[in-house]
Amino acid sequence: MAKYFNKSVNKGSTDNQNKEQTNQQTVDTEVLKQTAVSLILKDNYDLLKKTLGQNDDIVFRSFCLGMDEGYPALIIYIENMVDKTMLNNNILKPLMFESMDSNLKPTGKSLYEVIINSVLAVSNVVKVQKMDEVVADILAGGVILVVEGLNQAFVIDIRQHMQRSITEPENEVLVRGPREGFVEDLRSNLVLIRRHIKSPNLIFDNMKIGRITATDVSVSHIKGLASPDLVNEVKQRLQHIDIDGVLESGYLEELIEDSPYSPFPQILHTERPDRVAAALLEGRVAILTDGSPFVLIVPAEMNSFITSPEDYYERYYLGTLIIWIRLLSFAISLVLPSLYIAITTFHSEMIPTRLLISITSYRQGLPFPTLMEALMMELTFEILREAGVRLPRSIGQAVSIVGALVIGQSAVQAGIVSPLMVIIVAFTGIASFTFSSYALGIAIRILRFPLMILAGFLGLFGVMIGIIMISVHLASLRSLGIPYLSPVAPLHLRDFKDVFLRVPWWKMDERPTEVSRINRRRQVPNLKPVPPKAEQDEKKVEK
Repeated sequence: MAKYFNKSVNKGSTDNQNKEQTNQQTVDTEVLKQTAVSLILKDNYDLLKKTLGQNDDIVFRSFCLGMDEGYPALIIYIENMVDKTMLNNNILKPLMFESMDSNLKPTGKSLYEVIINSVLAVSNVVKVQKMDEVVADILAGGVILVVEGLNQAFVIDIRQHMQRSITEPENEVLVRGPREGFVEDLRSNLVLIRRHIKSPNLIFDNMKIGRITATDVSVSHIKGLASPDLVNEVKQRLQHIDIDGVLESGYLEELIEDSPYSPFPQILHTERPDRVAAALLEGRVAILTDGSPFVLIVPAEMNSFITSPEDYYERYYLGTLIIWIRLLSFAISLVLPSLYIAITTFHSEMIPTRLLISITSYRQGLPFPTLMEALMMELTFEILREAGVRLPRSIGQAVSIVGALVIGQSAVQAGIVSPLMVIIVAFTGIASFTFSSYALGIAIRILRFPLMILAGFLGLFGVMIGIIMISVHLASLRSLGIPYLSPVAPLHLRDFKDVFLRVPWWKMDERPTEVSRINRRRQVPNLKPVPPKAEQDEKKVEK
């Protein structure tokens, strides 16, 4: 009993110490927010050293400005995040030596003007007056210059960006289209979007999310196309987030979506700048996160997860055919196994006689019912799929393909499953790969199992119950307030030209009704292609 009491006391004292440390950290943060940059350099140095001095990679470099008798100055930066060449040639050298050539006497406000206009040879220089802003800019990779006699600090941006090269997205491969994809650097991603949309109305609103990580997030839209209410709603949801850190855009996706418990994705994420540009031109909003190559697009209807950018780069009749193939694949991947279970278990009279005899002959001697057989095969296929994704790319595909062939053939020869069940599961898995959105494929994979269970217990009646429940759920979903099944529910017939088929570009003269309500006109109505030169000559002759 005494040992237990001692342990309890020790644990309580440890908790109190942790609380005191947390409170002390919170107090330090509040002190920084309320503290302005001091005119006395030593006070600034002491406060910054107390806040950041425990980090070995943060450099405090003291020197004197070369003007007149010299003014004490200090620069602070993170060693491996700045361009050392620019630091030495464009900041330290001008401040220490070239500043002696200035004719202005650096007193009061004149000192600031001399440094900004005559000394620093850097394009991006910003002044800050609060110590919390100074600390935030240091941790973000900026160089901070503090001078004796100035109550403001200089933030100099000479960050050295380490990033991978821009390559083609591996998850959204196209036969025809741009071969560039987003990277983890936010600035590079902004440039990629600017290259597609060269308009002064393209707006990027930057903010920081995360109490500890302070992740840079940018909300992009085209002024005059995106609804102001939609833009404000996105900003309010992002500003409402209060979390320690944001390491990937998936954090934001879960925190701002309308129905977080739904298996269906309500926010589209993509690695393709051309897809983001197309969404912005429709009046949508894009959310870019530093450290993530995936950009979020809102709002996103069901149709957004089925279509692909390539549908609009190929001829319109080919795009329509591909859309119908995807819709058929959607139905197959969702209900094919459950239909097979329901028909073979409860409604064998619906099967043609010869096919029924063939199925019955193959199922003779099998130890498991159709439902258990299908669940085992589906689970095996999902395990092989995940193994192929997680393994190195050089062997991942080989393992998944060879594993499926070996396990399927071995299961049939061992008399555990029927050959037709292997065909059904394989065809269902292949159909699920036709979606351009990986998130939609996950939703279908999840819903496939309850549909199979309903089919195994209730037959086609259970399948219909499951489909009705899914349809009702989809009709109730919203993506940033926009109906998920738009333009089917609510019905907008004019928007069908971009849902169940892809009409020629000269017919797509309006933007989606539910998304863009302030500027629906996309181009001149019924803009037809230029007729061949021979037809133009004939018309001139007739005139």
